[in-house]
Amino acid sequence: MPDKKPKKGTNPAAELEQQIASLTEALQRERADAMNLRRRHDEDMASVRSRVKSAVVADLLPVVDNFERALKHVPDDLADNQYIKGVQGVVKQFEKTLADMGVERIKTVGEPFNPELHEAVSMEEGEGGEEIVSEELQAGYKIGTDVIRHAMVRVKAQ
Repeated sequence: MPDKKPKKGTNPAAELEQQIASLTEALQRERADAMNLRRRHDEDMASVRSRVKSAVVADLLPVVDNFERALKHVPDDLADNQYIKGVQGVVKQFEKTLADMGVERIKTVGEPFNPELHEAVSMEEGEGGEEIVSEELQAGYKIGTDVIRHAMVRVKAQ
């Protein structure tokens, strides 16, 4: 068993103060480590939530696409039909729900071609050097700066 008697020539109060300072410093480091761990955990959880939300939205986008395609091909004589208006209401509800989740439709026609947002499936030659989106073939969507699905577009040089 170690001898707890103070050694000759040492000041017990100074030793205790040094020990207190050392333990206080260690406690502060532990607290900082715990705060960093909590912060990293919160960031990781936010990242997981964002990825899950993006995955769910990506799975729902083909449904929205099919509704929109169906509405583009409604015969003129059925345009005022209540059934068609109901389907239009469902599409609007989908769009509102996506917007409430922070999902934005990527702007396409008339916008400069941006490979981070657009996927060009064809290129029309023109007289200029600037590439402009001339037609949207499939809508693209993003949440903030994260692209869920690139917009498929035709590009024309202007």
